[in-house]
Amino acid sequence: MVFSSESFLFLFLPLFLAVYYLTPWKAKSYTILVGSYIFYAWWRVDFLGLLFLTTGFAYLVGQRIEANRGTARGKAWLAVGVAGCLGVLGIFKYLNFFIDSIAALGGTDAAGLGIHWRLLLPIGISFYVFQALSFLIDVWRGDARADARFIDFAAFIALFPQLIAGPILRYKDLEDQFKQRTHSLEMFSDGMARFLIGLAKKVLLADAVAPLANLAFDNSADVGMTLAWLGVIAYMLQLYFDFSGYSDMAIGLGKMMGFTFAENFRYPYISRSITEFWRRWHISLSNWLRDYLYISLGGNRKGDARTYVNLMIVMVLGGLWHGANWTFVLWGLWHGGLLALERATGYDRRASDIAWSLPLTLLCVLVGWVMFRAVDVGQGMQVYAAMLGANGWAGDATLWLDVTRESIALMIIAIGVAWAEPHIARLIADSPQPGPLQGTGTPMAINVASQLALSTFILAVGMLTVLKLAEQNFSPFLYFQF
Repeated sequence: MVFSSESFLFLFLPLFLAVYYLTPWKAKSYTILVGSYIFYAWWRVDFLGLLFLTTGFAYLVGQRIEANRGTARGKAWLAVGVAGCLGVLGIFKYLNFFIDSIAALGGTDAAGLGIHWRLLLPIGISFYVFQALSFLIDVWRGDARADARFIDFAAFIALFPQLIAGPILRYKDLEDQFKQRTHSLEMFSDGMARFLIGLAKKVLLADAVAPLANLAFDNSADVGMTLAWLGVIAYMLQLYFDFSGYSDMAIGLGKMMGFTFAENFRYPYISRSITEFWRRWHISLSNWLRDYLYISLGGNRKGDARTYVNLMIVMVLGGLWHGANWTFVLWGLWHGGLLALERATGYDRRASDIAWSLPLTLLCVLVGWVMFRAVDVGQGMQVYAAMLGANGWAGDATLWLDVTRESIALMIIAIGVAWAEPHIARLIADSPQPGPLQGTGTPMAINVASQLALSTFILAVGMLTVLKLAEQNFSPFLYFQF
């Protein structure tokens, strides 16, 4: 089940919220858990068992770690927990990749090795395993407690707003919210508005530019220079609006249930360096990699050379977290190399004073997205070649028959929204809020009118999104594959 489907919007969500708000406070975690398991089982019931076993394993090991924190036995339990969680992720996400890579070295394929089966990737496994890992490490560090009710911990791991595609939550940030949180009409309406904004990003923008991206990549051997650049820029926009839209929807759903989740995107396409980009893009993953991997490797405490190596390791592993494919390894190497270069030259500290830093950063990000999107390294190289003019300006002229004025117009609109988004957010943040008159502030009537206008606009966009959703084909979120 996905958020941008009729079954979720008009069946699951209304029923869940009705039951949730009718449930007494002490039993709300039971409602969350049952609802989240139904949400997950809508895809496949059998993998629900893996989710439950991972949850139970992390909970029991976490208790052992807390009981022996600071001792050799506690460290051994931590090793057991980390190995168990990574073992689950490694088997289901990377075993196929490992077999294929070994077969390729021998000039054959998996079938040639006598292996005629493939493991299916459980949806959301990268997210819930990372949440379990952070819990175990935080308990060892003393940053989280392992004394929660199992039902609360299980509800945290399975919390359906973020279960499938994040953001990656940490138990230490939500443990108090499971014990006490606020439910109010204001918070619910704010959450609904945020959900509608995210849904609009997905349906009206991401899905609208997707055909251009698909056209360029699916015909990488024949596409011309112009269409190659259009397609890659379209994918750059599609990925942002798709994933940030999902994060908006997750944060909005959380608010509707009384939870406050951390932001996952802060307008990454206004970044002036790759270092800044990773402070703005997929923030929950960036912070996770920094806190649990980069720091554990030594961070920047062991000299410059070790720092650069650590950055490369973190970004390569971050690339592999997205998928078992050499394309993600190359994408990680690209970003790791850029981060190391910026740190070595001090560019990340001077970027805000350099006039061309914004377009240069966007170009570097765009180049990386080519390999991120490609199905294999060969396709990525074909797209790079097309961007450099290997197939001429036009390429296969028949491909242009699939490029409509509407698709170009929607792409321009998407670019405009990406540019305007941070400016609009700044205006809203700086505008006076409804309240009693204070000094020479804006009259309350004007404040209320502006809030009403904004609410009306969001509602109108939401209605347009639902209408558009009803007429288009099913389109899953891009990050479901990770």
